Amino acid sequence: MKSLLAPLGLVAFVFALLSALLLAAGGEFGGELVWVFGNLAVGILLLAAGLAANWGTWRDRMRSGEAKRAGKYGTSALLSTLLGIAILGLLAFLANRHEKRVDFTEAKVHSLSEQTKKVLADLPGDVTVTALVPALEAGPIRDLLDRYAYESPRFQVSFADPNARPDLVEKFKLQPDQLGNGVVHVESGGNGVDVTEIAEDKLTNALVKLTRTGQKKVYVLQGHGERPAEGELANQPDGLGLAMTALQNENYAVEPLLLAQKGAVPDDADVVLSVGEDKPLLPEEKAALEAYLQRGGALFVAIDPNTRSGLEPELAKWGVEVGNDVIVDRVLAVFNRATSPFSDEYGKHPIAERLREKTLFHMVRSVVPNEAGTQLFTELVKTGRESWAERDMTRFLDQGEAEAGDEDLAGPVSVAVAGTPAGFAAAAEAKDGEKPATPRLVVFGDSDFVTNQMIDAGGNRDLFVNAVNWLLGDVEAISIRPNQSRASRLRQLTAEEFLRIRFLSLFVLPELIAIAGVYAWWSRRRAPGR
Repeated sequence: MKSLLAPLGLVAFVFALLSALLLAAGGEFGGELVWVFGNLAVGILLLAAGLAANWGTWRDRMRSGEAKRAGKYGTSALLSTLLGIAILGLLAFLANRHEKRVDFTEAKVHSLSEQTKKVLADLPGDVTVTALVPALEAGPIRDLLDRYAYESPRFQVSFADPNARPDLVEKFKLQPDQLGNGVVHVESGGNGVDVTEIAEDKLTNALVKLTRTGQKKVYVLQGHGERPAEGELANQPDGLGLAMTALQNENYAVEPLLLAQKGAVPDDADVVLSVGEDKPLLPEEKAALEAYLQRGGALFVAIDPNTRSGLEPELAKWGVEVGNDVIVDRVLAVFNRATSPFSDEYGKHPIAERLREKTLFHMVRSVVPNEAGTQLFTELVKTGRESWAERDMTRFLDQGEAEAGDEDLAGPVSVAVAGTPAGFAAAAEAKDGEKPATPRLVVFGDSDFVTNQMIDAGGNRDLFVNAVNWLLGDVEAISIRPNQSRASRLRQLTAEEFLRIRFLSLFVLPELIAIAGVYAWWSRRRAPGR
């Protein structure tokens, strides 16, 4: 048994060195230091005990020719081991200095969205981020902030435990109820924003608020049965609460607009939204919208099937035909509901060309450029090839029947267009040295896709926000928002559990395997006949 002491001591000593190198390369020291020093002490003791217990045997071998052979092969093995340790240490050092991230998840939930990468690439100056997070909560937050720092050297991150740094809590004027799961203070150009709900969309929104100069104004038409955009009704399934929050996250100011009361679209309006009217606009209101476009305004219109907003004649004059029909698709539909089609094709336009996920509509009508708008509008979204626009609305509404016929519009069917409205050439002329303003118009044949109930389905949110970005001229903001993880049976590990698993996999299990190998070698040497 005494011949087993030295090999076990060598295993403990080697793993102490390996553990120290790995920890040094990672830059993190914690409870593992006890393991390193414990291994080192046990290794030295076992080596000393093995040398003392086998001194006579080793002395005799040193005097024989066997010692030279053992020394030769032993030296070679020792040098090979040391070289292997050096290579591992060098690789760990290089991996720490030159980080390369690869995300193998299906939805790329461990990667930053394209929008966030754009914001980071366009940072005008340094951004200082201080994460006041309790130690046990720091793991996932550190991982998220590291992704930002990896994308931009201007994103500078530091961590602190709020319990250990009350001076920072006082400096940032944080309240105790804000410190529950941590606070990230983002600062740039002398201004700061506190992020208490630490997620990618919230952090990116904070960066946008700090770096985007000026705030653009979005007005939402009210008073004609539109989808509610404010108050308690906005949070109902058919409300626009989430859609309005999405615009505010882009640093846009959102306000309701009662056009009949105002008499005209306010001068500070950068875009006007008309979403789901089921009552006709007054002639004076339509004239106000036309005057707004005449001076280079931007208008978003979403009209549901079998409704009359009164804007149909104006849209036709501007180059857009909104069909008196409903799209039917028995192949590419939600839960086989033929009137709830998925989109199947996107047009070559900044609003839609980067979308990858299908968008979902509920009771949508056709929207296509007419003869006046052929050269001015781009078809944004089309339904599937097996779909059609059912134009026999009497039979559809009274009997619930729909069959593709010669009078129907065959798929793929356009349900949204974007472009410059016809008849507003004068708006492109510069006035008093001002920058020329060209009116913009986006029309959808459905308003359900923007409601709370449907905005998070597929690419609906991106399609809506991108449309408003384009109308406002924020083409650089058009992108795909933060990735959402899909349902999983695996629960999220806590920071403590992750550290425990890492400790077992990197330190404990490899050493146990090495000890088992040494014992197997020793047993075979003692076997009869050896």
